[in-house]
Amino acid sequence: MEEEYPLLLPFGQEPVSDRLPAFLLLAGVLALSGGCAPPDHPPLLPGPPPEALLAASPGAEVRALSAGPGVSYYGLRVPEGRWAVHLLRVDLGRCDLGLRVLSSPREEGMAGGRNRVTELLSEAGPGVVAGVNGDFFTPEGLTVGTEVVGGEVRRVRPRPAFAWRPGRAPWMGTPHAEGDSVLILGWRLSRDSPDGASQAVGGFPLLLQEGVRVGDLMVSENPSFSAARHPRTALGFDPHGGRLWIIVVDGRQPDHSDGMTLPELTTLLESLGATEALNLDGGGSSVMVLEGIPVSRPSDAQGERRVVNALAIVRDRALCRYTP
Repeated sequence: MEEEYPLLLPFGQEPVSDRLPAFLLLAGVLALSGGCAPPDHPPLLPGPPPEALLAASPGAEVRALSAGPGVSYYGLRVPEGRWAVHLLRVDLGRCDLGLRVLSSPREEGMAGGRNRVTELLSEAGPGVVAGVNGDFFTPEGLTVGTEVVGGEVRRVRPRPAFAWRPGRAPWMGTPHAEGDSVLILGWRLSRDSPDGASQAVGGFPLLLQEGVRVGDLMVSENPSFSAARHPRTALGFDPHGGRLWIIVVDGRQPDHSDGMTLPELTTLLESLGATEALNLDGGGSSVMVLEGIPVSRPSDAQGERRVVNALAIVRDRALCRYTP
């Protein structure tokens, strides 16, 4: 029998059932553990948030939760910056943890489809731990960037993307088509022969490459997008720790959180040790869902926005067969 882990609600919300206890408040760090490790790895405790993150967030209220071995949630409320930030730390050194791109079913009369992240996760089957919204999208329900789902190349665009497959480190860059293949650094995906495992989701812009900020993060080219505070969703990879950081920043809610500029978001990612980072769709699309419950607070008055795809964290021991 699998062990259950407590679910926690967003800042300012009360638990709605006995299975949803209130957040445990931290002066420093709370570490919870449990469950079984994959066959080739001992159990891991969800250690403290990086000291640099805490140093960059003086006076922050910190809340923490274990979502099982290798996955930790941290919520930060920073009064001085008027930020509410939600972070997932995923230990990709564990062979049983992986990522899946979940695409919304096509709608009649549209080129694509849209759905809420909570619905995409609930319909994805067992093993889904958490997820966030994915790529920007068109009014017709198409992704603006590249999308690869379970090795199937759905769309290729000359825009930045995040890619992953079992047994490999995540990659962030700009894929491109070459004949009947899609080239992603380190591997080639055939349109005609899906590998059944590769995943890719688009975003914009790239924030960090090899530890260096990418230009001025679009501040001079598009200041209303980059230099203004908005809700944000982003990915950052720390190759030294083998950790993927998934971030959602609440925004456009003056009584709760203003959001972040892209330079502020990049500073946060740097404090986490990320050397590669990508901004995903934000604004009203930004949401983080943990074990079926939104732990962030979307900015739209009606709540979660319907989006074209999501990036999910999955726990599946079958992934361990890909371990080199």
